[in-house]
Amino acid sequence: MADLERAPRRDDFTVLWPITTRWSDNDVYGHVNNVVHYSWFDTAVNGWLMRATGADIRGFPEIGLVVETTCRYRAELGFPDDVEVGVGLERLGNTSVVYRLAVFGNGSADAASLGRFVHVYVDRETRRPVRVPDRIRDALAELAPIGS
Repeated sequence: MADLERAPRRDDFTVLWPITTRWSDNDVYGHVNNVVHYSWFDTAVNGWLMRATGADIRGFPEIGLVVETTCRYRAELGFPDDVEVGVGLERLGNTSVVYRLAVFGNGSADAASLGRFVHVYVDRETRRPVRVPDRIRDALAELAPIGS
């Protein structure tokens, strides 16, 4: 995870993906349940990829499989909070992309949660690793690098 003494802040991200919290996101403890943060990460990365490439990534011959996710919770969120997910790039490899993510609630500069999300690209049919597609690489140039 990113440096524990200096967590990424809102200004560290060039991409902030808006999310609408739902009534059902809250659990019996009165805050957004932990698994919802993972759903937000998935939504932000793939929604942004579709917008940034101008294409429906579900139709690409290469697909990004999630092989790792992590989340560190820092503050509670709840319905009806306004949430944005910061999407940043930690590393672009030959066949993989490592994203750094942060969830910001209600315009806060400080993250309510911090995440890591790893896509490995494979051929849709054979499921064998392939090079990250150029259209994805081109889109990733938009992301601010977030240090590991």
